[in-house]
Amino acid sequence: MKQHIGVGRRKRATARCYLKPGKGHIRVNHKDPKEYFCDLWQLEHALEPLETAGVSKDFDVTVNVRGGGITGQAGAIRLGIARALVEINPDFRPALKAEGMLRRDPRIVERKKYGQPKARKRFQFSKR
Repeated sequence: MKQHIGVGRRKRATARCYLKPGKGHIRVNHKDPKEYFCDLWQLEHALEPLETAGVSKDFDVTVNVRGGGITGQAGAIRLGIARALVEINPDFRPALKAEGMLRRDPRIVERKKYGQPKARKRFQFSKR
């Protein structure tokens, strides 16, 4: 029984997703996903690739995710699962790609610049 691995990242979150043939059991950081994710939409977002490929009951998914917040982690899990599914069966690629699930979201927090209180906010300017 071969295990397939997909790594997903979003913002500061990194998820390692392990898929192996099974009955559809899902574990996120050794917890039930409904217990781990506070909002239902985050859970649905994270598991969207399985629904798109139509294999939600065919694979057991184990996820180790670290860093970032819950929303970033859900996005990281989504990308990791999608990459693992493509590794399992390349025929899933067109459907996942059409839904934008194989694209890494490049948006990250902009760094704070010196002489400014935040990344873009500036101190009040006084001409005189």
